[in-house]
Amino acid sequence: MDMDLVRTFLEVVETGSFIRAADSLHVTQSTVSARVKELELEMKQSLFVRRKSGVTLTPAGKRFQPHAQTMMHVLRQARQDVALPPDLRAIINIGGQFSLWQRIVLSWMADYRAAYPEVAVRAEAGTPESLMNHLADGLLDFVVMYSPEARPGFQIEKLMEETLVMAASRPDHRGPADADYVFVDWGRDFAAWHSDQFPDFGAPGLHVSLGALGMSYSLSRGGAGYFPRRLVAADVAAGKLHLIPGMPEFLRPAHVIYPSDSGNEAAAHALESLRNAVRHDLAAAENGRIAAMPYGGRRGKIR
Repeated sequence: MDMDLVRTFLEVVETGSFIRAADSLHVTQSTVSARVKELELEMKQSLFVRRKSGVTLTPAGKRFQPHAQTMMHVLRQARQDVALPPDLRAIINIGGQFSLWQRIVLSWMADYRAAYPEVAVRAEAGTPESLMNHLADGLLDFVVMYSPEARPGFQIEKLMEETLVMAASRPDHRGPADADYVFVDWGRDFAAWHSDQFPDFGAPGLHVSLGALGMSYSLSRGGAGYFPRRLVAADVAAGKLHLIPGMPEFLRPAHVIYPSDSGNEAAAHALESLRNAVRHDLAAAENGRIAAMPYGGRRGKIR
């Protein structure tokens, strides 16, 4: 498929107008119209509804849009791979869920790049849906996330189990009973467990989708919420946050998902490096080199 047609299609979608798309692409409006017409003939479907106010996608156009975006992504990636400088022997593409980026991927990636400077790393943080789609499209070699979707041809492996604890800006915080409690959306499993543990908890006054955002809010404005134990360790040790006695803890497994047989030796080597880094990190915590934080609450496991 002519990628100029795909690029023009996406530009029309972005701008909502053949005229604005032409300006953006530095071509004439007639060229944009001709490209769209050629693409529609090739797809055997009308992709746009033309109106005086602009254009909108037809149902077929909406279905084609994610494929067009993937094609452009693949093209950009191919150009970067081909253009690798001679001092780089390989490139790996990794993804991490936002909430796990700092916890696992970021620290490992820095050490890996230092140890293997001849391997280029392209990293992507995203939502579970976007990461799974890019993995399925071959744009990522492996992804670290909490609850990966099982798909044929992909292997899911548990990397570690993360403990979520309730931490607050003041020691006398009552948890969900207080108005400044921050509900962090750790996923549907956590929400169901939270509902079981706190049946009287109603609609939260503040609902956030990222743990780091909820923790920053609690530190700067005051409040409490569930956060990874290791994420709050330094602030607890410094007295900026406090663990709330008697509150339940939640165990949440983090996984890595990758193709069962990709044939990418660089990716396989990087994945083994990630496994070793996580094992070393966990062993260090068990041996006391990373300060353990006391807890007094009951524990529950999110599956």
